Amino acid sequence: MFSYLRERFTSHLRERGRRRARLVSKDGRCNIEFGNVEQSRFVFLIDIWTTILDLRWRYKMTIFISAFLGSWFLFGLLWYVVAYIHKDLPEFNPSINHTPCVENINGLTSAFLFSLETQVTIGYGFRCVTEQCATAIFLLIFQSILGVIINSFMCGAILAKISRSKNRAKTITFSKNAVISKRGGKLCLLIRVANLRKSLLIGSHIYGKLLRTTITPEGETIILDQVNIEFVVDAGNENLFFISPLTIYHIIDKNSPFFHMAAETLLQQDFELVVFLDGTVEATSATCQVRTSYIPEEVLWGYRFAPIVSKTKEGKYRVDFQNFSKTVAVETPHCAFCLYNEKEAKAKEKKGYDNPGFVLSEVNETSDTKM
Repeated sequence: MFSYLRERFTSHLRERGRRRARLVSKDGRCNIEFGNVEQSRFVFLIDIWTTILDLRWRYKMTIFISAFLGSWFLFGLLWYVVAYIHKDLPEFNPSINHTPCVENINGLTSAFLFSLETQVTIGYGFRCVTEQCATAIFLLIFQSILGVIINSFMCGAILAKISRSKNRAKTITFSKNAVISKRGGKLCLLIRVANLRKSLLIGSHIYGKLLRTTITPEGETIILDQVNIEFVVDAGNENLFFISPLTIYHIIDKNSPFFHMAAETLLQQDFELVVFLDGTVEATSATCQVRTSYIPEEVLWGYRFAPIVSKTKEGKYRVDFQNFSKTVAVETPHCAFCLYNEKEAKAKEKKGYDNPGFVLSEVNETSDTKM
């Protein structure tokens, strides 16, 4: 038992030491931070709408509640000041014939309640503005207009946050690992992607970026150098019929950055493959993007994905997500270069070659035998 735990602990430390930093996490979040930004943080207030939308829910709800409570309390103070200046409060002992600016404001609490009733248009009818004070009428108009603006902005931000396409992107899932095996006689890198909803993504487009560190001929080191990776399915890489899980693949040919990699050297490589899926949500017509990434430890050489779609006796198509990320070992060349040379050798065996310098001379046979 002790040896088993020690082995597990050692393997855990080995995996932890071998763990690589990644720019994009498996769920699509970007692992990047900005330092020494010269611009002030107040620059984000210029685009306040995007700033509010990007906030987390706990901060958004704090701002939502604070905006309403703050405006109610601020205008409650202003109503109290109006009543105080006009001497409508009970401590001034107004006469019987005294007409207040606002009926039934007896203190700060009643002023706050009148501010609340005014801004949310409750209108209980107990407290109301009279025609005695022009200041009170102006304050009523100003609070009503400002209340509509605050209500529209905050409710619109909440609605936009709820209906944001990021939530739809969470129902698109990629396989845990990518695999490399032969497909259609070519060596390919394959990834499986599935739509967990029955509603389609319209105009879907899938592509990839290979991030790696490169050194230019001038000696400059470029971290996170991006190389385009073309992914296709049998019908292309645009306008996918995304009703069932799809297996997308990248052909490893001479133009592919994976061409010079081999099964034995794959884990020694330093790269991150980021896969993107863009599409339009059918229900809301909003565009969304789903992304994930794969590091060398998550690329399995010599495997293919297990079948996932079957047809039942009732004529329905059934998708078994238990096999979604399951892989099966298959016979695969150790490198794309090996497969390429093997194909060339077989092609040369089938061809004949003419030698222009070869001349066939005919020999006449004569019988010199004497009896």
